[in-house]
Amino acid sequence: MNKPNDNPADPFKKALAEATKVMADDPELSVTYTVDPSGVSGDAMRLPQVSRRMTREEVLLARGTADALALQRKYHDDGIHARYAPPGDLARDLYEAMETARCEAMGARDMPGTASNIDVKIANEAIRRGYDSCKDTADAPLPVAAGYLIRHLATGRDLPKGASNVMELWRGFIEEQAGGTLESLDDTLSNQTEFAKFARQVISDLGYGDQLGDDPDAQDEDQDDQAEEDAEEQQDPDSTGQDDQDDSQAEADPEQSQEDQQDQSEAQVSMDELADEEMSEETEMPDGEAPLEPPSPPPASEADPDYKVYLSDHDEEVAAEDLAEPAELERLRAYLDQQLEPLKGAVSRLANKLQRRLQAQQNRSWEFDLEEGTLDAGRLARVVANPTTPLSFKIEKDTEFRDTVVTLLLDNSGSMRGRPISIAAICADVLARTLERCNVKVEILGFTTRAWKGGQAREAWLNEGRPQQPGRLNDLRHIIYKSADSPMRRTRQNLGLMMKEGLLKENIDGEALEWAHRRMAGRPEARKILMVISDGAPVDDSTLSVNPANYLEKHLRDVIAMVERRKQVELLAIGIGHDVTRYYDRAVTITDVEQLAGAITEQLAALFDSDPRARARVMGIRRAS
Repeated sequence: MNKPNDNPADPFKKALAEATKVMADDPELSVTYTVDPSGVSGDAMRLPQVSRRMTREEVLLARGTADALALQRKYHDDGIHARYAPPGDLARDLYEAMETARCEAMGARDMPGTASNIDVKIANEAIRRGYDSCKDTADAPLPVAAGYLIRHLATGRDLPKGASNVMELWRGFIEEQAGGTLESLDDTLSNQTEFAKFARQVISDLGYGDQLGDDPDAQDEDQDDQAEEDAEEQQDPDSTGQDDQDDSQAEADPEQSQEDQQDQSEAQVSMDELADEEMSEETEMPDGEAPLEPPSPPPASEADPDYKVYLSDHDEEVAAEDLAEPAELERLRAYLDQQLEPLKGAVSRLANKLQRRLQAQQNRSWEFDLEEGTLDAGRLARVVANPTTPLSFKIEKDTEFRDTVVTLLLDNSGSMRGRPISIAAICADVLARTLERCNVKVEILGFTTRAWKGGQAREAWLNEGRPQQPGRLNDLRHIIYKSADSPMRRTRQNLGLMMKEGLLKENIDGEALEWAHRRMAGRPEARKILMVISDGAPVDDSTLSVNPANYLEKHLRDVIAMVERRKQVELLAIGIGHDVTRYYDRAVTITDVEQLAGAITEQLAALFDSDPRARARVMGIRRAS
């Protein structure tokens, strides 16, 4: 019988984790359950969260995802995969989709029970991405359809409805172009190297051969031929002919040889003297000045000098209005308002509560007996009693918290898609307008990446031979929805951009936090507050696949430590279904996105509370004993 504080889902989670390790044939594998995107980074596997309720959908999705990732771990070799991976975007997507299908098909052959579990995962993904409603090939991604077709042909199983819809839209084209190659599928399935060659041939048949790059096998043959030629040259006695000829001439005419050597020595001495003179002229510097050296490039991160960025040329800091046309922003904003109509009342009530709390703290402070300002009616009695008494004026002092700027930094990753990003957007809207009424400036920022699984930075890395430990390997997209000096009425439409399909991708929190902190540090306000709203740890598959598993997480911790050490900015965080207290000292975690509005208002109100004990009580801060 479970204790009152026990989570009923824990036994299931533990059993699934152990079964996953056995299936993956990796006892060192670490399995966690999180709202972050599922995947594997190093020896850590992330599975979908299973709540205390343990609904049928949650359990089946966790099992299907675990089986799919375990089979990928068991049957997939990263070295072979990288060797034959094409450099082109679409070709690489086709290649990876077919390799995933191969691993799942191998599992279905060796462990038939995994097939039905993975069907649930595929069905969930198809519905979430809207594949069941696709009517045309323009709406259905070709790589996904190719992966589904490979799995269908290899296992003979029917696909779930949404996945089947995507596959059938493209099936005629794929079989028409690559039907002959597909006939050899069964012969290559169990050998990853042969299957990689098979996949490259399918990609070529489909018309994307120009994205395949050089043939790795042909390169090996060229290298072998070159090695043989070098070996033959080293063994060929004629290759040393020049040296032998010089020796023979020296033996035949020793006097002439000595003269030649003397001439060569004199020429060498004169050349050395000339070089020394030129060097002395070049290096001669005025007294007291050191030779000029080119400055070393600045580190990619102030918080961690060892943090590397492979290529930052394609990163962008962009205003929201530059990512969509005004008509589209207006449509997206209307869609946002429509989606959250039932929530507006509750959020508005909380915003009014916040405003009342802030205004209640504006204890009026006046300077009296001044020669100008507002007439002090309380002292008019003196004038009536004695008309010769001069009038008295007063001036209200500015309250401390008015000289404040608040930045809301919103996670724009793919896992925020749907209701979380909608509520985050509407809360940012209402809170910005509320704080503006209290003369507090507000900035709204968002962060994501420009591409899934690496963009042009990854392309450059592939083209340069995949050097080890490249650092961050994706192109950043930092979005300015509202600057601190722009009124909300002019930027209200920008928040609708978060509803744009395809905007939300991956999240590199450390660099985003450092960017927001850098923007705030340059502000003139006396008090600066930075609130981060996120639903998970930093995740970028392209970066984590070729760096240590904790690479991005370590950088985030370093940036947080830097911000809190400098004390220029007050930092706090709200985690949506994810415990962010392990990163931030001042943080709160909510389990339901419906609680986001209340959490934000309580956090902000607590920051403005003049009583430090009340502030700590709301923020969950405990004084160190």
